[in-house]
Amino acid sequence: MAENPYSSLPDHRFWRKAVTGLPPFALDPLLRTPFKISREDKVATGGSCFAQEIAQRLQHSGFHYYLAEQPPEGLSAQEAERRNYSMYSCRYGNVYTTAQFLQLLDRAYGRFTPDLDVWTRPEDGRFVDPFRPRIEPDGFATPEALRADRERHLAAVRHMVETMDVFVFTFGHTETWRHKKDGAILQLAPGVAGGEWDPNVYEFYNMTVSEVIRDFLAALDRIREVNPQARVVLSVSPVGIIATYEDRHVIESNSAVKAILRAAADEIRRARPGVAYFPSYDLATVSPNVSRFYREDTRRITSTGIDQTMRVFFEHFTAREESGAPLAKTVRLDVAAEAQANCKVICDEEAIEGV
Repeated sequence: MAENPYSSLPDHRFWRKAVTGLPPFALDPLLRTPFKISREDKVATGGSCFAQEIAQRLQHSGFHYYLAEQPPEGLSAQEAERRNYSMYSCRYGNVYTTAQFLQLLDRAYGRFTPDLDVWTRPEDGRFVDPFRPRIEPDGFATPEALRADRERHLAAVRHMVETMDVFVFTFGHTETWRHKKDGAILQLAPGVAGGEWDPNVYEFYNMTVSEVIRDFLAALDRIREVNPQARVVLSVSPVGIIATYEDRHVIESNSAVKAILRAAADEIRRARPGVAYFPSYDLATVSPNVSRFYREDTRRITSTGIDQTMRVFFEHFTAREESGAPLAKTVRLDVAAEAQANCKVICDEEAIEGV
């Protein structure tokens, strides 16, 4: 056979050799990572609900899952869980889009103060934060209490950004809602968990690849202004979107959303040093794995799928002792740790189906 550019490539470059015929749980698309996570590294998380899976597995394996926004002193582990402490490293709830993440950082550092301030819940008249309306399940009794909690939260975000070693962020969506007056990005559509839907006040927007890239690179630059050594692990959530506002079938929208996010993640990884891509989406959606990785609803990931995905994560991203075993340490049992160990994965967008 004549020589050609593919003649001497290794097996992992060919589908037949690297995928076809291999046991599904033997599939491992990661070849190398630009850095390792040690047991001392403060690992913060954010993004869509799948990032919580990484956070929980880090905690259970004895790594330093960084909880920068601690539950109030004296709060039980059960109450801390109910009030969404330890859902992520700070109490921001799901951060579905890169635009939402960039604005979170800008709000934390005083670069952006939205005109939108407080929403009221129609069912009980209590007040909620428009930018994380489900974070306090009982709502707030007064706008003043809400604003005080928001200031504590944004202070915790600043502390996290300035002191974390690794930030794991999972891209979740491109569809978003924003306040027309100043472009403030919402976590959920108005009326889902507070506020009132008014097309004169709010608008739907769907982000493009270039906008996803632009906003995350801007967010990364904000982080490295105050924490130049911060490393980032990006992933794309394999969990399907729960609904679409586009005038098309949800299957088409889901494909578009994931394609946009996957393409953006690839460009971001190429654009900045110290940024790694973790192929959770790729592993879950490769054809030999789909039937084993997805639950009966065909949207969420099974425990077996999560186990296999996290096996790949720990195999490649975590430092190992000389024996070759993954590093681990005894988990200290305090309120924060117990809340982390017991918390369930929360997807704020699931509230859409309850309205």
